[in-house]
Amino acid sequence: MAKREFKNRLNNLYPKEWLKFQKSWFVHNPPPRKRGVLRHPAKYPETLAQEFIAFFTKEGQFILDPMVGTGSTLVAALREGRHCYGIELNPTYAAMCQQVIYEERKKLGNSADLLIAEVIEGNAADFPGIAEEFDIPLIDYVITSPPYWDMLHARGAKNQSKRRNDTNLDVHYSDSPEDLGNISDYDEFIDRLAGIYEALKPFLRERAYLTIIVKNVKKGGRIYPLAWDLGWRLSKTYVLKDERIWCQDNQRLAPYGMGNAWVSNTFHHYCLQFRNE
Repeated sequence: MAKREFKNRLNNLYPKEWLKFQKSWFVHNPPPRKRGVLRHPAKYPETLAQEFIAFFTKEGQFILDPMVGTGSTLVAALREGRHCYGIELNPTYAAMCQQVIYEERKKLGNSADLLIAEVIEGNAADFPGIAEEFDIPLIDYVITSPPYWDMLHARGAKNQSKRRNDTNLDVHYSDSPEDLGNISDYDEFIDRLAGIYEALKPFLRERAYLTIIVKNVKKGGRIYPLAWDLGWRLSKTYVLKDERIWCQDNQRLAPYGMGNAWVSNTFHHYCLQFRNE
């Protein structure tokens, strides 16, 4: 019997590459961050974003990151031959992102000449107006990592804050009241964050995927199930299709609660996969 031809409507991967991505957990230890983007306190790696973009899109499609930071998603999209848009609230990070994109285009040469890679300084909560102003086409895929609530202000972040302050690096995203990372009330944070993603729905192609990289937060001796709460809330707007668990195994262990109480070293994130149906 002749082998049935493999028809791939989602991406340009071969069957073996597709199968590898279907593992529900994966280890990804990011390469060292470049000095130019060290200032951002919570950057996720271009190499990770690249794997997701390669799976959920085809060449020439449109990618959006509504909280783009210093540009990991846009760099990954350019490397994979996709058009991309990024929204960034902090003007300093938006300027960094512009520079990062400029440098990446130079590295890629002619292959990136026809690709859109646009950084828009603005508030993700205003995306409907931004989309109209900048004539953004229907989006084929969203990948983003929001603030993990206000954990950069939390007591447990003090040591990291001191180290970053000593080297003149940012310890939180911004001082703006519009910055979700500055909201202290958990329910308000969930409501405003989910509202941003819900408002994207009319601007996504039918059956487009949305990947949100997030983790649960420890604060005040308890855990707040941010990933699960966000998944539950957004499942009312999109179909929550699955999750992939990103593990890092190159982090130093700390003796939290030793001899007294169970406190884990949390080295995993949830990559929640939604689909616009």
